[in-house]
Amino acid sequence: MAKEGEIAREWLLVDADGMPIGRLSAQVAAILRGKTKPTFTPHADVGDFVVIINTDKAILTGNKMTDKYYFSHSGYPGGDKHVQAKRMLATHSDRAMERAIKGMLPKNALGRKMFKKCKVYKGDTHPHEAQNPRKITLQGGTK
Repeated sequence: MAKEGEIAREWLLVDADGMPIGRLSAQVAAILRGKTKPTFTPHADVGDFVVIINTDKAILTGNKMTDKYYFSHSGYPGGDKHVQAKRMLATHSDRAMERAIKGMLPKNALGRKMFKKCKVYKGDTHPHEAQNPRKITLQGGTK
């Protein structure tokens, strides 16, 4: 069992260029949970920090660009919004990636704590150079 003070966290850099959003987010969610470590403990946050860059170059496979919609509601009557995936990726690709990753984490306080270790950026620059993130290549990309 991993204890809170004994957890060794690492900073990882992932390039989303040419990667399908769903496949990338599933692997990132596993890293954030700590499932890739031998010290994985289900009730503890043992995962690493993940920095994702180039989300504007991530892809959706099949007909998802036209058929997929992102739904939100303001809480007021008639306050529902439906945004097509094509428009969401063109304007806020980082939010689409964050939403996919968040949906694959536990729906409780531990999942919210894990999600804070995920940093997502549209371009190829990020403000985490001081942490010396190690670049990793995930499976499922077109490059």
